[in-house]
Amino acid sequence: MRIYEGSPRQDFEEVFRSIGAFLDAQQMKDILLVEVPDGFIVQGLVVEGATSSAWSDTIATLVKETFTFGDDDIAKFMEDGSRRRNTGSVAAMKPGYERALRVIGHWMDGQRPKDVFLLEQDGAFIVRLQLAGQAGTHHQIAEFTHEDVQQLITVAPTMRTKLLHPKK
Repeated sequence: MRIYEGSPRQDFEEVFRSIGAFLDAQQMKDILLVEVPDGFIVQGLVVEGATSSAWSDTIATLVKETFTFGDDDIAKFMEDGSRRRNTGSVAAMKPGYERALRVIGHWMDGQRPKDVFLLEQDGAFIVRLQLAGQAGTHHQIAEFTHEDVQQLITVAPTMRTKLLHPKK
């Protein structure tokens, strides 16, 4: 995914973090995220129609929603996220897609993928990356259990500290 024409691929950590914040706001679950040439397509389930009144309760239903995020949408999400973090609200960031997709995106940055497909169910993620090398392109599949994601989230602050203050 490219934010600006001709620019190098943007880092997945920040892109996925900003998409995750949007998904958290939508209260989406069980997501499918596919990279396309000019952005991402995201599908997931949202709860719709739950109401309660003195006369009756309406049972909620799960509805599949699909979003297409172009490069301009992603750039706006990233700017909004940066602004939100600069207000000091990061400490209040709740567990959810923002954190989970951020740490998976960080891992993906180390792989340098050319294309991404991500599937999540109940906090576990399967990622398919298209990688290019001297021998051509191939796919790599990785699985992150809920526990794997929580471990990555736990160690993320120490990794940032090491990046900001490396030993001399």
